[in-house]
Amino acid sequence: MADLLLSEVDMRFQLFDWLKLEERLEGSEFDGEMAEAYFDLSRKLSVDHFLPHYKMADVIEPRLEEGQVKVLPEIGKALAEFRDAGLFGASFPEDLGGMGLPYLVTSAAYSWFAAANCSSIGYTMLTGANARLISAFGSAAQIDSFARPQIEGHWFGTMCLSEPQAGSGLGDVRTRAFWDGEDIHGQRYRLKGNKMWISGGDQDISENIVHLVLAKVPLADGSLPEGTGGISLFIVPKILLDGNKNDIAVAGLNHKMGNRGTSNCLLNFGEKEGAIGWMVGEPGQGLRQMFMMMNEARIAVGFGAAALACRGYLLAAEYARERLQGRLAERRDGPPVAIIEHTDVRRMLLAARSYAEGAMGLCLLSAALVDRPDDVDDAALLELLTPVTKTFASEYGPKANDLAIQIHGGYGYTRDFDVEQLYRDNRLNPIHEGTTGIQAADLLGRKILRDGRGLKVLAERIAVTCQKGAQSVDLADAALALGAALQEVETTLEAVHAMPKERQLDNAAAFQTAFGLVVVAWIWLDQALVAAELSDASPEAEQLRQGKMSTCHYFFGWELPQASPLLTQIASGSDVTRSADPDFF
Repeated sequence: MADLLLSEVDMRFQLFDWLKLEERLEGSEFDGEMAEAYFDLSRKLSVDHFLPHYKMADVIEPRLEEGQVKVLPEIGKALAEFRDAGLFGASFPEDLGGMGLPYLVTSAAYSWFAAANCSSIGYTMLTGANARLISAFGSAAQIDSFARPQIEGHWFGTMCLSEPQAGSGLGDVRTRAFWDGEDIHGQRYRLKGNKMWISGGDQDISENIVHLVLAKVPLADGSLPEGTGGISLFIVPKILLDGNKNDIAVAGLNHKMGNRGTSNCLLNFGEKEGAIGWMVGEPGQGLRQMFMMMNEARIAVGFGAAALACRGYLLAAEYARERLQGRLAERRDGPPVAIIEHTDVRRMLLAARSYAEGAMGLCLLSAALVDRPDDVDDAALLELLTPVTKTFASEYGPKANDLAIQIHGGYGYTRDFDVEQLYRDNRLNPIHEGTTGIQAADLLGRKILRDGRGLKVLAERIAVTCQKGAQSVDLADAALALGAALQEVETTLEAVHAMPKERQLDNAAAFQTAFGLVVVAWIWLDQALVAAELSDASPEAEQLRQGKMSTCHYFFGWELPQASPLLTQIASGSDVTRSADPDFF
């Protein structure tokens, strides 16, 4: 069963052979053998406690009863098992009650849970990011009272950014925070406002919920400061430390296309005297602080998307091996063959695998970079790759799931098979934690045009891979193609730099697509080179080598070439979209 969530062979290859996990763990008390045990535990928990209610959580959605959101009880039971294993705090330092494990290890383990039941494990992602932010920016009292219970897994956390009138445009938030005194937890405020699209905003499976809320402190004349500079961050618990309920009300539930086990709420703060909250850090620093949580969430979204894509691919491959349909042209008189014998089915499987495993590789690489904050080059590369990690996985993950449905034929369109639910669950990922368009503007505008350090590091590392590839008979052509693609990216950027500033981001989404293809082509070439050098002569290793080589060739033959026409159009200064009159839509 675990092999139909993620491929243990591929995950082990990516972690231990490609990313050299054991070398990364040198000098730590946590070694490769312990990492294997941690992965085994995660696989077992995901199969035994998360997978069994995957379809049930899709059918029995959260409901609102007398002001309280109730979710499927099995979700709470699964998360209790996760908590009792100490996994909520696995990536936190030991002095905060955690295990102090590398982010790469805990993120890889998270992938098993996401593949088994993305909506149930989603509560842990939000909780971990919430507690990490408080641990980074909060006072000692705030950490003890609000972060530690989350690290222990008894309380859950949320991030409250969007409002009904302000989705991604956070400068327009209108939630107000009125000063209410000071206590051991710092400056205390009363909050009044509405927050929309709050995942985990209310539920009945944790002892408390810690909301991290973006709000503005009114100016002396009662008006709110304009823009993002006036945004502050507040800790607002559902239940106050004295046991009384805070002034927070669930105004409604959002009924989603997928990912239904995670409740999604419209919350009203301060319908009465105002919800009590404590400011984190200094006034006006809220968005900067929240970016820490948002960056962690972006990588986690990438992992979730990649995991769902991997599971869909594995289910499609199994179905294609078992489903008998049609005959081959060269054997018209023979019996029906498994559909995997048909060339077009293998095309779809290669595409799905290239998207899924390529996305997983990109996510694992980003997680490995998170573990090296003191390495200047790694930190710069992480800044560059974070929007790419989120976007490639969340755009191409659903493509892999779409292909999995197609391979299943009519059966894939029914709820009797998991592939349709995997697609619906994954379709959320290009939207939340910053849409694809927002990620594109971040990538091109901030990470490249404003600061090109990350791109320089990436180019250097791609060059190293290309030099190795040039020595390989099987991969020399791919190395040449990758070098040419990178050169075309750089030429395109020169053209973009020369454009008027107001037009530089017009085609940012197209650039991000092309750039993502180049980055993932690099990952495929690098992995194929490592796979080719494996000394293991077992049939399993040989199958992995062949799979990596064939999928790499597919990606370079059919996917990477799609980058060039996009880059050509961008460099031409195309104004097709800018010149379109909004009135004719």
